[in-house]
Amino acid sequence: MSIFDRILASVRKPTDRADAAPAQPLAPVERRQRRRVNARKGTTVLIIDDSPTVVAVLRKALRSAGYDTREALDAEQGLALIAQDPPELIFLDIILPGMNGFNALRAIRKLPASQNIPVIMISGNEHATEQFYANRIGADDFMKKPFSRHEIFARIEALLDTQFIPRRKAGDTGAPSTSAMAPL
Repeated sequence: MSIFDRILASVRKPTDRADAAPAQPLAPVERRQRRRVNARKGTTVLIIDDSPTVVAVLRKALRSAGYDTREALDAEQGLALIAQDPPELIFLDIILPGMNGFNALRAIRKLPASQNIPVIMISGNEHATEQFYANRIGADDFMKKPFSRHEIFARIEALLDTQFIPRRKAGDTGAPSTSAMAPL
């Protein structure tokens, strides 16, 4: 029983009838009690972020669940890693030194080897415009910093297919539209 339930029970009036069954609140299953659905073990994830702390947090969470991770501290290094050996999922920060995350996402969507890789954009900026542009350019999901371990896996779970492989959302063509190519 959660603390909230205990407090609520202490302020409720007892029922007058002795045979009345206590009412059970209809609440969603708490996230820690729900079985998490992960991608298959060994799924390769590329983390592109200039913050060593964010990279370390994502690496630790993902590796503890059986994912293989590779890291890049800037977009250019990330694109080189994608060209060498394309990952199955990418976490991409928006604010990066040199090429920003939006331009990196455009480059990812142009390359035939990477245009179908799901990309989850991450940013510490509170503005919804970043999420709008990320989705317009071809991001599959968006996470705001700071994020929780639960949010990391919820975002991945939303992209899994029936074989537990991360896939782009239905309806994504893999190539950005020409209107999305306009400079920000």
